[in-house]
Amino acid sequence: MIFSDFDRVVFAGDSVTDMGSERPVGEGLFDNLGRSYVRVIENMLMAWYPKLNIRITNSGISGNTSKDLLERFDRDVVELNPQWVSICIGINDVWRQFDVPACRDYAVSVEEYEKNLETMILKIKDKVKGIFICTPYYIEPNKSDLMRNRMDEYIKVCNYLAQKYNCELVDFQSMYDEFCNYKHSSIIASDRVHPNQMGATLMAKEFLKHCDFDFSI
Repeated sequence: MIFSDFDRVVFAGDSVTDMGSERPVGEGLFDNLGRSYVRVIENMLMAWYPKLNIRITNSGISGNTSKDLLERFDRDVVELNPQWVSICIGINDVWRQFDVPACRDYAVSVEEYEKNLETMILKIKDKVKGIFICTPYYIEPNKSDLMRNRMDEYIKVCNYLAQKYNCELVDFQSMYDEFCNYKHSSIIASDRVHPNQMGATLMAKEFLKHCDFDFSI
């Protein structure tokens, strides 16, 4: 397992990461960590690796685009001095292009998205043990769907930057595509974005696959 005793892992993102966590960052006792995949990751780390003390911090804020996250990145990520950082952002960059198309300044173009994500990576890459780039997603297997098709452009940016800066790519979109071969997306999320606890568990499992997590313990 890649995490060491007393490592701090900060998860930065939007509502998919946030899910009711404390603002601006959530961690520790009670429900401060929220109910997202971040909560499930901490649960699984505690259950499978009880000897380790791993500090899990939720820096997700609902509604954030990559522009919003970049504006608070120093305060909510860099200044927390983490050993590991996970960035899961981009859904709202795309979604605002479709649910409020008249408000063009609400959305973030793919070009600006790449610039924002790259800036975040550069802010921390020399200060941490590793960076996870988690793809945005839309739980829609029909790739000709307009929003899904647009989302794929942003996922390509994640792939490109993860390779360029030797980050660990966590492909949530591919994971959900595989799930949809067997079950309908409505089982996970009625809006095809915000997952229930089944979806949060799938995301946690996918993330931990990239952490040398031993599921057989």
